[in-house]
Amino acid sequence: PTLTSPSLNASGLLTYLVLDEGELCLNSAQCTSKCCHREDGLSLARCAPKASENSECSAFTLYGIYYKCPCERGLTCNVDKTIVGSITNTNFGVCLDLGRATE
Repeated sequence: PTLTSPSLNASGLLTYLVLDEGELCLNSAQCTSKCCHREDGLSLARCAPKASENSECSAFTLYGIYYKCPCERGLTCNVDKTIVGSITNTNFGVCLDLGRATE
């Protein structure tokens, strides 16, 4: 991990570390990729890369930890964004380049 000067994240918590891919995390704000990912409810969360085109994704998370990372910049997670899906962490979709899809 890289030690940085303290800053406030979106949740109002002080963040001192910027974690690289594969390092253990507690919240996505700690990761350079902005994705703290876990495989399932029992696994440890680790920083992971954002989802690429045609990969599974999550549009957002209520808890700061994803089961599927959000899309890379320029891509959109095509998913049903209902509150039930976000609470149960089942609101998965697919990363699409909507600009290219409309051409």
